[in-house]
Amino acid sequence: MAISNTNARKVKPTHPGEMLREDFMPDYGLTITTIAEKLGVSRQTVNELLNEHRSVSPAMALRLSRLFGNSPEFWLAAQLAVDLWEAQRNYKKELSHIHMLKAA
Repeated sequence: MAISNTNARKVKPTHPGEMLREDFMPDYGLTITTIAEKLGVSRQTVNELLNEHRSVSPAMALRLSRLFGNSPEFWLAAQLAVDLWEAQRNYKKELSHIHMLKAA
């Protein structure tokens, strides 16, 4: 039995890069350089994430969770919400042709 969830979210979910930029960096007094050094990645990688041009990968989620003491699922769930929202908007026409099956 399927649970109906047809209400489309109208507002884009917060990108993990925005969370990092607006919430985590100021609270911890971090710069792009210090985050890159602490995560063991390039400044370009961090910059792309902060500017929402890069998604949080499972490996990055593990690094961020280790750095901030939260779970990798926190970062991946935030990324998944953004990805699904964008896919729903990008594939709206194609998805409208698919109708839910009903059990016999």
